[in-house]
Amino acid sequence: MTCMAAVGAASPAVADAVPVDVPLDAVETTLGVAAPRVATAVPMPVVGAPEAPRHHTGDLLPTPLLPVVPIATELGATRIASAVPNLAGAPETDGEGSVESPASTLLARSPGAIVGAPLSMPDGGNFGLPNVVTPKLGLTAPELIGAPSALLGLR
Repeated sequence: MTCMAAVGAASPAVADAVPVDVPLDAVETTLGVAAPRVATAVPMPVVGAPEAPRHHTGDLLPTPLLPVVPIATELGATRIASAVPNLAGAPETDGEGSVESPASTLLARSPGAIVGAPLSMPDGGNFGLPNVVTPKLGLTAPELIGAPSALLGLR
């Protein structure tokens, strides 16, 4: 039991985003100025199950023929901070400016294809043979749902 518990505790958890610190040390050595600090996260998209096609009365093919696939991810928190020297003309007023974007959830849905057959359902008035109809062809619009925001700070 102890070994099974240790294996369960050691298994990696699924992360929504991978934190990344952007290395800007070369900018400082090359230009001789203090580089801003940038920390962000790379989103890890998670693909959901495609929607099942639905059959409607009077249609030979299901709708949508090409299913819509949902993809969810989390836009990780981003922070950019830089020193702001002599804010009011005196060294005592040195501060730091920052732009922050908190983590937010993003949901995307791929487009789907709607295709209609060029034949109708069997027609009793036509000896059971289907009639020729204008085929349908269309795409469902892709969706992007999210509410990212940003904060501006000065210390």
